[in-house]
This record gives sequence, structure tokens and C-alpha cells, in this order.
Amino acid sequence: MILDYVGVKEINGSLIVLDGVKGASFEEMVDIRLDNGSVRHGRIVQIEGERVVVQVFEGTKSISLDNTRTRLKARPMELTLSPEIMGRIFNGAGAPVDGLGEVYPVKRANVNGTPMNPVSRVYPRNYINTGISTIDTLMTLIRGQKLPIFSGSGMKHNELAVQIVRQAKIADGEDNKFGIVFAAMGVKNDVADYFRRSFDESGVLSRVVMFLNLANDPIIERTLTPRCALTAAEYLAFECNMHVLVIMTDMTSYAEALREFSSSKGEIPGRKGFPGYLYSDLASLYERAGMIKGSKGSVTQIPILTMPNDDITHPVPDLTGYITEGQIVLDRALEGAGYYPPVSVLPSLSRLMKDGIGKGYTRADHQPLANQLFASYARVQDARSLASVIGEEELSPVDKRYMQFGKLFEQFFVNQGFNENRTIEQSLDLGWKLLSTLPRTELDRVDDALLDEFYITNPDALTFSSFAGHTDDEEEEE
Repeated sequence: MILDYVGVKEINGSLIVLDGVKGASFEEMVDIRLDNGSVRHGRIVQIEGERVVVQVFEGTKSISLDNTRTRLKARPMELTLSPEIMGRIFNGAGAPVDGLGEVYPVKRANVNGTPMNPVSRVYPRNYINTGISTIDTLMTLIRGQKLPIFSGSGMKHNELAVQIVRQAKIADGEDNKFGIVFAAMGVKNDVADYFRRSFDESGVLSRVVMFLNLANDPIIERTLTPRCALTAAEYLAFECNMHVLVIMTDMTSYAEALREFSSSKGEIPGRKGFPGYLYSDLASLYERAGMIKGSKGSVTQIPILTMPNDDITHPVPDLTGYITEGQIVLDRALEGAGYYPPVSVLPSLSRLMKDGIGKGYTRADHQPLANQLFASYARVQDARSLASVIGEEELSPVDKRYMQFGKLFEQFFVNQGFNENRTIEQSLDLGWKLLSTLPRTELDRVDDALLDEFYITNPDALTFSSFAGHTDDEEEEE
């Protein structure tokens, strides 16, 4: 039997309250028919006996207290899924916005997903090549991992996201089994156009599924966008056996939408006004990454979030760091100096890279090289701190070599062009060239066998052109 509930008890922001509702379920979808015949959609977000609170996706403007008719649909919000979603663009709630019509459904899936049984999880192995030296060498992205990017307002995280989408590939070369799900939350129209145009012009749109929630879209839709994106990723990974990389930007916009929604429900706020369940809510998104037994596919996540006031202790980056397996931190000082991508090496790490690199995956010297680059760059910071006190001229010869290494490392290893796609071999070889500018006795994280194989003892080979392929004229200018 289909029942319509006539009238609304109360309207509060994007929420409406109904009384006398029997048999309702949490997260159940509803249709709301207005006086003018238009239909809006909502979901039940709170139940107290026969009193239910409904979240209206399109907003509550023009809803009447007397004549509005509400019908329960007896199912949660579902996303239409098919292999045809590759190359398509959807809004934050999963409706097509590319003008190519509706998706013919192979199945419909609950956007909240189903939790992965921890016993059925497969430990992440092998890596995804992003073509960016700092990420591939020092904080390698492993299939099935969740590795966030911590950025700041106005920094070039959007460009970095586009470059990763354009260049990312899996190591074994099965590009037909690799796809990307891209979710943008709370972005302006020009940023959304930039994403769409960049993917189209670079020819990768055919392997990307885009979900775009604009800044002027309802905040309710913003809370659904990552769930729709992850539902699409799980379908492609676990039913189509694809390796899927999910990039979600900006998770801070998502958390702020959640805060606004929580406030409208009258919930008691936690730290900085965010709801007390922010940790578990973020975990319900991030923990949907991984691999499971019986499936050849994987879901890998790169959530991007902007830290308000560049504060890494803000609740959103703080809780994200607890849940995820490492982080990539962008540095405003590096960006101000003209370096791209401005990856701050020392606070960045990937906790799973040790099991997805090395012999059989990247190269046998990868892990010791990464350890030595971290250690040497840490010494650079010590030398710079000392130079700021006593002056660079008063440094010891070894510290001066570290200062030179630091400049070369930032100029040629951290810094690379927006269109530059480096293989893992190029990145590792570049790392060895940089380490060869230091005395061999300083390289204490690498054994002698590797030093004999990779350390360059001929100082004439270590010119600027050996690092970046500069011409002689460019070398003289520098």
C-alpha cells in the first residue's frame, strides 16, 4: 500500500518535520510533491517515535505547511551503475550533467556501501605510478591505500590533482584495467570547468568518472558526493575487476557541510563546531579503500583537503591523519619560491610503501635510496638553521655541501613541470645523482654494494645539465 502524508509539521533550513509517520526507516528516501506539481527528493535523517525529520536535497523554498504531500519510497538512496559510467560527468547526487542522457542501469547500489569484512581484506601491494618524483620515490602510493594531500587555501592542489589524473598508471601496464573516479565538492564554476576541460584536452576523460558538486549547489548534495563516488569506485573495482583511483577534493568543504547540517538538526557541537561523530563519518568514507579476496580490483584513495590557516592540528586534517596511512603535505614557502609541486618532504610519508616497493615492484635500491634522501634532507634543515645564526660562510665544509645538496634537491627533484611525467627509473636515478653531490662517507643509510653500483665518483658528471637536461646557456645563467 502506498501512503502519502499530507502537510508538514515544521520547516527548519533544509529540514522538514512530519508527525504520525509509521514504519519509517533511517536513510529512507522520500518524494515531496509541492502544490505546483513539482517533485523534490529527500531522505529521513532522524526518527523519534512517529516523528521523522527529512533532509530535502533541493532545499525547502516554496514548501507549504498544509498541502505538501510526502511519500516514503521504502529504499535508501541508490546510485545507477553500469560500465557505461566511464567517461561520464554527474552532479553531486549522481545525476548525469553532461547532456548524454541517463545511464542504462546494470544494477543499483546503496550509496552508503557495505562495510568490508576485515578478514576478507587483502594487504595492499604494488604501487600506482603518478609520474611525480617526490610521491613515487619518497611517499609511494600503494594500490588499496588511502593517502591524503594536506594543502592550504589558494595553493596548487587542483593542478596537482589534474596532473595525477592525467599521469597515473598501474605498474604492470594494464591501462585498460585502470580507471579514476574524481569527486569535487563545493568548487566554483571556473574550477569545475578547469577540471572538465583539463581531462578532456589531455584525452583521459574516457577513463574518468566525474562527480561535480558546485559551491552554489545544496550542502546536502555535498554530503552525498563522496559516497556516490565511492559507490561507483567499488562497482568498477569489485564487479568489473578494475584498479580504481579515487580523488576527492576538497574534504574540508565536505566537513563544513556536515557541520552546517549537524547544526540545523540541533546536535551538540564538538571541536570548532564540528559534530562529535566527525571521526566516524570520515572513517566511513576512507575505510572504503582497499582490496578484497576473490576480486582482482582495488580502490585507492587520494583525499585532498585544505587546512584552514595552514593549521595541521585543525580537526579535519587531524582526524584524517588518524584514519589514513600517511599524508602528502604541501608547503606554502616552497610554492612562494616558485617550486611545483610544493611537496614538503619531511612531514610527508606513506606508511604502506615499504611493502609495495623494492625488488619485484620498483627497483631493489628504492627503499635505501628513499631513506638516505630523507636523512640527508633533514641534515639540510639543520644546516640552514645553523646558517641563520652564524652565517653561511662560517659553516663547516660538510655543512656547505649539505646546503648545496638542499638547493639542488628542491630545484630538480621536488620541482618538476606541470606537464613533466617521470618514470620511476628516472626519479630513482635522479635521486642517486643528487646524493652523489655529498661525500660518500655521509651516506650512512645505504650499504657499500649499492654505493659501488650507483654512487657517481666523477664530479665533472654532476653539472646542472646532468640533473635537468639544461642547455649550456641555461647552465651559465643559473
